[in-house]
Amino acid sequence: MPKKVTWLELFFDLLFVGAIASVTHVLLHIEDGVIHGTIFWKFVLMFVPLWWAWVGQTLFINRYGNELLPQRLLIGLEIMFVLLMISSFNIQFDETYITFFIGYIGLRMITAIQYLFAAKKEKAARKNVALFLGKYFWIGIFVSSLSLFFDGDWRYIMLYAGILLDILVPLLGRKKLRQVPIHTEHLLERFGLFTIILLGESIVSIISVLSTEVMDAGVIFYAACAIVLVLLIWWQYFDNLEKKLDKEQLTAGQLIIYGHLFIFLSLSTTAAGIKMLVLPDISYHFVVFFLFSSVLVYLLAFSGTFHLYRVPEERLAWIHLALFLGLLAGLFFLVWFVTIPAVFVLVALCIFFFVFGMMTSK
Repeated sequence: MPKKVTWLELFFDLLFVGAIASVTHVLLHIEDGVIHGTIFWKFVLMFVPLWWAWVGQTLFINRYGNELLPQRLLIGLEIMFVLLMISSFNIQFDETYITFFIGYIGLRMITAIQYLFAAKKEKAARKNVALFLGKYFWIGIFVSSLSLFFDGDWRYIMLYAGILLDILVPLLGRKKLRQVPIHTEHLLERFGLFTIILLGESIVSIISVLSTEVMDAGVIFYAACAIVLVLLIWWQYFDNLEKKLDKEQLTAGQLIIYGHLFIFLSLSTTAAGIKMLVLPDISYHFVVFFLFSSVLVYLLAFSGTFHLYRVPEERLAWIHLALFLGLLAGLFFLVWFVTIPAVFVLVALCIFFFVFGMMTSK
């Protein structure tokens, strides 16, 4: 039976709009014309727990969700923890770590509790899967909680050791989880909706360019090309999502789940890159490398995530991937060795996504 995305899920997603904006903004701290490794590392430190917290609730609702009052109350409590987590996202992440920790761990604890509650009501395989996830997620929560007793790098090592264990639980239990397959269409729709949030961040970057630059034909042309780029990404992603995938497959959904981490990361960095490209103090070669690297990650993540979910006769061959990589590399070397205005860097990316979209969604 098809599973619908609920209004409560959409409201839950609304909170992550602010979270994505806060995390992406961290990338705009430029020093000496580049983003230093420590800044990018902070971005990843914030983004991965954000993604995993959202995934945790999404997957629970996908398998066990209902519209009953207890679940609504628990999601209401989760919303409070999301707000705490969002408020901690800034360049001084060390200073707001405790706020972040309370928000993230609170979310994960509620998710684990929801699975344990579900296990009491379910039977057979559904009960076993709920019990498995409800029990073993506490290991990651415990290990991440040990970060409170450390300072400096060891704090983050412990935090991420717990998150890594959390992420590994479904992978280690893959055989068990396949006995209770995900609702593929619902899961694809949920990830599609989160993709819209990421694309919305690119729109915010375009608005920012229009509001901070002196309005002239060049700025308008740049904004127009940026809009075209976002529309091309939207077209390529959603035409494939809607028309080319087998939504009846019975799987654990792990390619969709873990592959989208890299799709989301690439869309977030692309949004930042659109803004960076017109900053006066940015290194041209750095931002070109940054943007094309983002698109490369998107290309590889999209291809790997959706390949096995495509209708068999629509699956692409290795030669297609080689063609896409060759086109992207050719455009990269063109704009790398010939310094051109920022707008034409976007034109090059538009060309790539036009070809990519045509060949993957026709």
